[in-house]
Amino acid sequence: MSGNRQILSTVTEAGETVLSIVENDIPTPGADDVVVRIEASPINPSDMFPLLGFADYSKGKLISEGNAHKMVAPVPEGMMAPMKARVGQSLPVGNEGAGTIVAAGDNVKHMEGKLVSLVTGASYQQFVKVPAAMCLVHNDTTTADEAASSFVNPLTALCFIATMRAEGHKAIVHTAAASNLGQMLLKLCLQDDIDLVCIIRSDEQAKILKDLGAKYVINSKDADFTSQLEDAIAETQASLAFDAIGAGDMADTLLAAMERAFSRSASGLNTYGSDQFKQVYVYGRLGMGQITLGQSYGMHWACGGYLLTPNLQKMGPEKLGAMQARVADEIKTTFASNITDTLSLLEAIDPANVARYMPKKTGEKYLIKPQKDL
Repeated sequence: MSGNRQILSTVTEAGETVLSIVENDIPTPGADDVVVRIEASPINPSDMFPLLGFADYSKGKLISEGNAHKMVAPVPEGMMAPMKARVGQSLPVGNEGAGTIVAAGDNVKHMEGKLVSLVTGASYQQFVKVPAAMCLVHNDTTTADEAASSFVNPLTALCFIATMRAEGHKAIVHTAAASNLGQMLLKLCLQDDIDLVCIIRSDEQAKILKDLGAKYVINSKDADFTSQLEDAIAETQASLAFDAIGAGDMADTLLAAMERAFSRSASGLNTYGSDQFKQVYVYGRLGMGQITLGQSYGMHWACGGYLLTPNLQKMGPEKLGAMQARVADEIKTTFASNITDTLSLLEAIDPANVARYMPKKTGEKYLIKPQKDL
């Protein structure tokens, strides 16, 4: 039986990224599997590189021949080398999504008809088969649009706090703090009485966070940004930072401000810097280019990448289950996402719409609605 339309992303040897809408068979569940009719799937920053890579979407063209549709966009010549491993492969996209279970295996028949969210890496399609254990069952009053973003951002925010506690830090610094994820993290920190230093880049973003109750909000474009940051770190004792920018000197700026803040009471010469361990995790790549680090924070520090899945695996099934239950119960409040617009599969590959969601503007969130094509 056919009828499962899906977006695939391919990088060609000719130096192009092609987004195609293909039609597959609707999957059949195994004994422990379910088939979910995907009704909403968010376009997260983590989806954008698998989707387009380094393609110049401003030069993309939508090509339709009958019922076949694809977008073709050139990859700049100098950016093909990092894409080499993808050449010739047609890859599914869409990290997470939500929808209704329309078929279930013999061992999980009780789940039929349930609204669930899931992480598959292939959510930009109309139907997906997954093990039932991968699904987060939502409350009866929750909609698919509300549930669509219930994995990546909520669990990342919860993991940030779990990491803080596990590593013995007292407070957190967060860049791109007015994002949907940033607002969730702020709400959690306010609930749990954790100091959070929020770095933003506009007065509008500052107002969003202050209206939510943020105490420490610092504009990175202010002339005295670094001194404000140092003062906030000194007051909160924040020795942990999560950086969504991932390019340029932001990590260096964070570590240097931490070093100055923790060295304020030091006396004499300490060649190796402060005794306080300082950690910056880069979890996003909103910026492009190299990460630049300096030499102004001694030797007791670290800067590394932060990926959600390995950190969830460290939690263990019991703690992960508790996190998921909290997300389901608070999906309309703490973990609510502001939706900018919804797009069909075809609309999602239209260059005009790609130009809307690819800039990753703060506070904007787009949902792909695979059933909207029908």
